[in-house]
Amino acid sequence: MTYRKRISLTQYLVEQQREHGRIPAELRLLIEVVARACKRIAIAVNKGALGDVLGSAESENIQGEVQKKLDIISNEVLIEANEWGGHLAAMASEEMDSIHVVPNRYPQGEYLLVYDPLDGSSNIDVNVSIGTIFSVLRKVGHARGVSEEDFLQPGKHQAAAGYCVYGPQTTLVLTLGNGVAMFTLDRETGSWVLTQAGVQMPEDTREFAINMSNMRHWAPPVTRYIDECLAGKAGPRGKDFNMRWVASMVADVHRILTRGGVFLYPWDQREPAKPGKLRLLYEANPMAFIVEQAGGLATNGRERILDIVPTSLHERVSVVLGSRNEVQRVTDYHAEAA
Repeated sequence: MTYRKRISLTQYLVEQQREHGRIPAELRLLIEVVARACKRIAIAVNKGALGDVLGSAESENIQGEVQKKLDIISNEVLIEANEWGGHLAAMASEEMDSIHVVPNRYPQGEYLLVYDPLDGSSNIDVNVSIGTIFSVLRKVGHARGVSEEDFLQPGKHQAAAGYCVYGPQTTLVLTLGNGVAMFTLDRETGSWVLTQAGVQMPEDTREFAINMSNMRHWAPPVTRYIDECLAGKAGPRGKDFNMRWVASMVADVHRILTRGGVFLYPWDQREPAKPGKLRLLYEANPMAFIVEQAGGLATNGRERILDIVPTSLHERVSVVLGSRNEVQRVTDYHAEAA
């Protein structure tokens, strides 16, 4: 459903709270704060070289990846925006070794914020779409302090999730567990405007997204699926497929959410001990929540991503998500090979 009447993010959230009773006031305010932080990040991204934010910083994150200047800036923006509001108990970021507990000088809330401050940062310097991914969890125990264990909840317990894609338009995609809504940033007024509600992706697709250069390293079920897609009309699928790969999860998922497709970031044999490369808490869980709310599926090739119980803050996972029937096919191929 596309909207002509201008409904702001604030109005949308207030209506969800007041008319439908779907979210508490604290969660509504938290999402508004995250959305404001995303606007600040969008401004920094948009300035590019003019703001001296391009290039790498002389540091690495917990995963051993070289950080971009904008990775660090975006992480700091999200911390500064959220720690004083009274809605959060703690935050966890892909760019931080451990959790960031809200300082004692500020009131502590009942929610936990998990985020990837700038996904696809390898694309920053070449002006390709990048984005911010976030997830909101409820703190389980209120009578004690907060610890890493509080964050180790399966994705099905998320209170909200979303991402912001910084592209030709700046778009915020949000789910509160009752469907998916898209908001576009009006740069003239500085407000998020609802542009699509009840987002649903097609169940079938002729488009897949995967890094083909890693083909020789994949497990047989993934190779089988991609080989069948590449065979086109002459193959067992009886139809031609297109391939798209931006190397920015936010951009790839946003395309799939908009017009259908399947995104695969599978296990490969170069690092056999690791179940995958994407982070369960910061990337896979929020994206899986959004995709499922839009009628799609998200698995690790064997089980539903939202059912996986994390064992560590920076746990990695294989990801297959997107149009329902294609994700199910890949998952079935893994089951047959087991």
